[in-house]
Amino acid sequence: MDLRKVAKYANLVGFIAYFLFLLFSFWKGFEPGKKIAFNLGYFSIEMLKILPLAFILIGLFEVWIKKETIEKHFGEKSGLRGHIGGILLAGTTVGGLYVAFPVAYSLYGKGADLGVIFTYIAASAICRIPMTIFEASFLGIKFSIIRLFVSIPLIIISSMLLGKYLTKRGHAIKDGE
Repeated sequence: MDLRKVAKYANLVGFIAYFLFLLFSFWKGFEPGKKIAFNLGYFSIEMLKILPLAFILIGLFEVWIKKETIEKHFGEKSGLRGHIGGILLAGTTVGGLYVAFPVAYSLYGKGADLGVIFTYIAASAICRIPMTIFEASFLGIKFSIIRLFVSIPLIIISSMLLGKYLTKRGHAIKDGE
């Protein structure tokens, strides 16, 4: 039994069941199901606004930025400077993790250290500038500053440790099939 075929079949069955549920919800007037359908439409439109431009920019990054530049600033020998650079790059990432994962994959392909990649992904989740400004407007600037001063060192330390551990064990990001 090939697990990939089983997984593909299970995904297809889940996908069909989900859309049958949505159709049933509209047919019977099931409000939670209708709300799920509207949320799916809303988030799909939001992603379609961001992702095409993001993928164009990632493509340009692949062509314009040299591997040597990434290795110098984000590579194995970059040390703490590479992690700080990863946080700064993550702070400007628009689109959250939808965009952060393809950028991280591109960085890794150009020679970025695994620990720096982990720092970039974690920082993309919690250190984006627009999100921090939004947070500060509701919870206060003091809260946001304390959160960043606590979170950033933890991100760097855990990313360094995890990157070194996985590199010693020979783990690497695999190419897509």
